[in-house]
Amino acid sequence: MKGVRVIVGVLAVFLSCEAEEIWSGRGLMLREEGTVPILFVSGTPEEMGRQHGTLAAEEVRQSYQRVLLVAGGYLYLKDDWFFDRIQEVEKRTGNVLPARFLRECDAMSEAAGLTRKQGREINLFPEMFHCSGVALRGKATVGGKVVHARVLDYMRDIGLERSALVQVFLPDGYHAWLSIGFAGFNGTVTAMNEKGLAMGEIGGRGEGKWDGLPMSFLMRRVMEECGTVQDAIRLIRSVPLTCGYYYVLSDAGGDLAALDAKAGEPLCVLRPGDAHPLLRETLEDGVYVTNPKRQETFLSRIRENYGRIDSKRMKEIIRQPVAMRSNLHNAIFEPQNLDVSFAYCDKSHTACDRPYRKLNLRDLLSGYRDKLSRRQPDEK
Repeated sequence: MKGVRVIVGVLAVFLSCEAEEIWSGRGLMLREEGTVPILFVSGTPEEMGRQHGTLAAEEVRQSYQRVLLVAGGYLYLKDDWFFDRIQEVEKRTGNVLPARFLRECDAMSEAAGLTRKQGREINLFPEMFHCSGVALRGKATVGGKVVHARVLDYMRDIGLERSALVQVFLPDGYHAWLSIGFAGFNGTVTAMNEKGLAMGEIGGRGEGKWDGLPMSFLMRRVMEECGTVQDAIRLIRSVPLTCGYYYVLSDAGGDLAALDAKAGEPLCVLRPGDAHPLLRETLEDGVYVTNPKRQETFLSRIRENYGRIDSKRMKEIIRQPVAMRSNLHNAIFEPQNLDVSFAYCDKSHTACDRPYRKLNLRDLLSGYRDKLSRRQPDEK
């Protein structure tokens, strides 16, 4: 049953000013003028899908409109029909992709007024295309705390930011986690879970190597099933991979790793101080992945701020030209506190030039659970 009411944020979790609460079963949407909505989905795959599709129906349909724009560009650039390739991706990943994710996607699609096929197209299109990531600790940062930045440079010109959504997933039997994401998207490319494990990805090459677990759902499995960087490495080694991706991971225990993950090749794990052919130099207390053309500026900024890096300084480090003109969103994780600061682009500005907003996952979860416990049985 849905209910709508206006609240004043007494708990820090749910903002310091007025927000609109909209419920659907155990799902909750928080909407506040001028900010990215926050969506909580909870329960079984089908329940979470229905909550997502009901509470964010307009944004989900907008996401599908963005996919249609991608399809047009793909046809123009490659003289190939995008949706044929999407069907190929679905077929070739089907024996590895957990069925619970597809059940959630299908329930979301139906609740939002899309076909199941359209909802799956939203979720599989990232596999068709191939940003920067860095995690620092110890001598590099204030107090030695982990500061982990994720820069998403991706198709800013198609208006995907109109569907921006902070998603908090509470799946039955798995870790709760947060995605700096988009409506209609059940996987993730930028995430942190309640155990303090944070993760971002950087696309590489290998389009067409689709016989494995799609990247966005691999990341979701990591969020839901792993509590540390080492857990994540074990999981990623255990499943067939698609295409080629680089991942940067950090956790609440202070562990860091960058991964070079390519379909059909052994997983390459880089720890602080490890060298790699694509990296100009190593960092004693950090790992990173970024385009070679941007590394000189990136590393220079890290050296200039070494020992004084916190979330505020990291925002300056990842500004252009480290971020590109296609900078869609950025996130800075502090996994030991469960803090995340994030920004999305708008029509006129890249994400790195927009104001950041800070949330705490622990507070989000406790605030949501408190509100859920206060609802009447017939409202849940």
